[in-house]
Amino acid sequence: QVQLVESGGGLVQAGGSLRLSCAASGRTFSMYTMGWFRQALGKEREVVAAISRFGGNIYYADSVKGRFTMSRDNAKNTVSLQMSSLKPEDTAVYYCAAHLGALTIVTNEYDYWGQGTQVTVSS
Repeated sequence: QVQLVESGGGLVQAGGSLRLSCAASGRTFSMYTMGWFRQALGKEREVVAAISRFGGNIYYADSVKGRFTMSRDNAKNTVSLQMSSLKPEDTAVYYCAAHLGALTIVTNEYDYWGQGTQVTVSS
């Protein structure tokens, strides 16, 4: 069982930056691929970024490539998402998720989810 708690969301102007963090419980954090997903109002949940168990492989959605950076610290059981050059279309609830196994970007393959944190980008 893994519990995930996100933090760091908020309101920011277009062009600004935010850093999201996700703290995970448990002793087997390094066994999990971690992902950041987002869901805008009226839209389906989509993958933003995903990082492999030891951080060697990182996937970014095309819409955030070059603007967002995902990282993990297995010693601290945390993952982060540094978001820069934010756009109004980045507005969404952002979720941290964990998948037991190799890197995947398929939403329904993730086993555990956080409660989400709201990111709002004003124009």
